[in-house]
Amino acid sequence: MDEVSFWLVVFSVILFVCYAILIEYYRKGWRQLSEYTPPPDFTPHQSITIIIPARDEEQNIGACLQSIVNQDYPAELVQVIVIDDHSTDRTPDIVTGFHNESIQLVSLKDHIDHTINSYKKKAIEIGIKQAKGDWILTTDADCTAGKQWLTTLMAFQQQTGAALIAAPVRLQTGNTLLNIFQCLDFMTLQGITGASVARKFHSMCNGANLLYAKQAFFEVNGFEGIDHLASGDDMLLMHKIAKKFPEGIRYLKSTSAIVTAQPAAGWSAFWQQRIRWASKADKYEDKRIFKVLLLVYLVNLMILALFVLSFFNLDLLLIVVLLLFSKTVLEFPFVNAVASFFQERRLMKFFPLLQPLHILYTVIAGWLGKFGRYRWKGRTVQ
Repeated sequence: MDEVSFWLVVFSVILFVCYAILIEYYRKGWRQLSEYTPPPDFTPHQSITIIIPARDEEQNIGACLQSIVNQDYPAELVQVIVIDDHSTDRTPDIVTGFHNESIQLVSLKDHIDHTINSYKKKAIEIGIKQAKGDWILTTDADCTAGKQWLTTLMAFQQQTGAALIAAPVRLQTGNTLLNIFQCLDFMTLQGITGASVARKFHSMCNGANLLYAKQAFFEVNGFEGIDHLASGDDMLLMHKIAKKFPEGIRYLKSTSAIVTAQPAAGWSAFWQQRIRWASKADKYEDKRIFKVLLLVYLVNLMILALFVLSFFNLDLLLIVVLLLFSKTVLEFPFVNAVASFFQERRLMKFFPLLQPLHILYTVIAGWLGKFGRYRWKGRTVQ
């Protein structure tokens, strides 16, 4: 082994040790969270406004709204605002077709007449200005929830006094390679979300299931300072609220609070989604999460680099195999615990097989998120 290869291996081992400490920290953080069940004597009394930005969602918006109509939370305490973001399909007609006085349709084109970089943040902002509820709950138009969703959220809020609650999201599972891959990847992110919030390590959440006090939104001046960024309506806002209310951030680990989202329909859509997520990696004011993302990226990059170099130096191939095996053994208990919560342990048999694909995906998506462009909902963003 030449000197350059030797130092690459040493650097990779050091990175991997740091990564192992991080994964074990997340595993313990996830175990620290106890599963929550709303008490049977809980009496709902707080008003909620559910805000749903929607663009060309005729295939999903009906099921989303029906799951909200079916909630066991008092209907008089629930307001639903769907903000139509220049849809070209039947999305607005489906919303108005519900003929439900608690469901309101707002057209984004009535509020903006110029091109902006973050239509979703603007949609949420407009929705909040028209919100009658004291609590804002954001979700996506392709999401559905069980009938105890709102009750569980508000019971947990009343018990904890939280200003913001990050709640669980899962993807609808199927049997294709793409579906299995993204479900495993998404569950891992959910586990990291719960663990990081539980241990107050860094800010992480998903806007498909995010509850916060309307007053908290106004006290941090909403999206001011982050409204120029195309994404980040969830995590960037969460960090602003966490700075203002450091003890008011919670993660709700409850099966009755899970919302189910639709996975990306094809590989192209999947890549565009993940590049969009990666594009905000260096925009976080909370630099702890940037350091975590950088460590994860470097670990995957080094394994891939050593694999490429092994074509010129076969001694490195054994190192790659050992690192890949160690990474799988290290991550498996954590991801398996999260999969158990989401009742998706059947997917874990694919976890070792998909490790090489996950490494390649992490490196490419991370690079393109920083230096490339992506298309989302028919719009090109850089």
